Amino acid sequence: MPPDTNDTWQSGLVSVIIPCYNSVRFVEATLESVFAQTFPRVEVIVVDDGSTDGSTELIRSLGNQVRAEFGPNRGVSAARNRGTALARGEFIQYLDADDLLVPDAIERRVTALQTTNADVAYSDWKKLVEIAPGTFESGEQVTRRIEDLDVDSAIAHLKFWAPLAALTYRRTIVDRIGGWKEWLPIVQDARFLQDAGLLGGSFVHVPGAGAVYRVPLGGSLSRRSEAAFVADVYRNGCDLQSFVERQGVMSARMQCHIASIYGYSARTLFFYDHEAFRDCIRRLYALEPGFQLTWPKVASVASSVVGFQIAGILLLALAQIASVCRSIRSR
Repeated sequence: MPPDTNDTWQSGLVSVIIPCYNSVRFVEATLESVFAQTFPRVEVIVVDDGSTDGSTELIRSLGNQVRAEFGPNRGVSAARNRGTALARGEFIQYLDADDLLVPDAIERRVTALQTTNADVAYSDWKKLVEIAPGTFESGEQVTRRIEDLDVDSAIAHLKFWAPLAALTYRRTIVDRIGGWKEWLPIVQDARFLQDAGLLGGSFVHVPGAGAVYRVPLGGSLSRRSEAAFVADVYRNGCDLQSFVERQGVMSARMQCHIASIYGYSARTLFFYDHEAFRDCIRRLYALEPGFQLTWPKVASVASSVVGFQIAGILLLALAQIASVCRSIRSR
């Protein structure tokens, strides 16, 4: 996706891309953390995604400190795609409108990318947890290294996640990925990172906390809407399977990993989307003919969805689920 200008990319320039939708409470602090960066060559691109809470006025007040674009609400991935099209930098720093960068975050990551010629630099990150409306306190520091997650590097990349504030991409790998998947409303950031790994991108770890990730009261969207989150995980699993099959890299361990995604999804899809559940089971058995759903886990999902008393009655009918699975498996 080339820049939407007549200019070529500017060597050594970092484009910080911030989508903003009704984030007036936080976006000013986020922008200040970018303006405070020790790295001297940064352009700030803010794509306002149809805000109605005063974010638009705040962004306009910054004048030429930022390169801003305003449009209707199309979703965070569309906003990031637009920001990427506007970007002129050799490096891309995606940043959510409520997260923060520590002052030397970009400098340290760009140095690591330039020194190692890696495609993605990732740092440790700290949580900022909302304990009451508008009140945050410092939480744990998260340190994860990709190579520690699995001996198979492709699977390790599928297991890894870090907030966007902790990741800096080289523009060449961003272009190879080909854009943010707008059909994944919840797990789109995880998939973008997965794509970088599946396309052979190299990663370098930069020790030390380089980002601050806000954890809102009630948790992230994935915690607040289990049905929507699992539906997204399932859709992503289907697309990942197609991708690795096209690439001809479906190893036995990768097959097992994707089957585990379907197994996880099926336990919840049964209660929300019977059609998706049936398709999920078909896919699962095609990959792992001997797979069996773990009914205690289904029971746990049932209790969280309908309550323990009703779940107790519902679970008497779990044999019906097994019957559905067997009928699908036999086809």
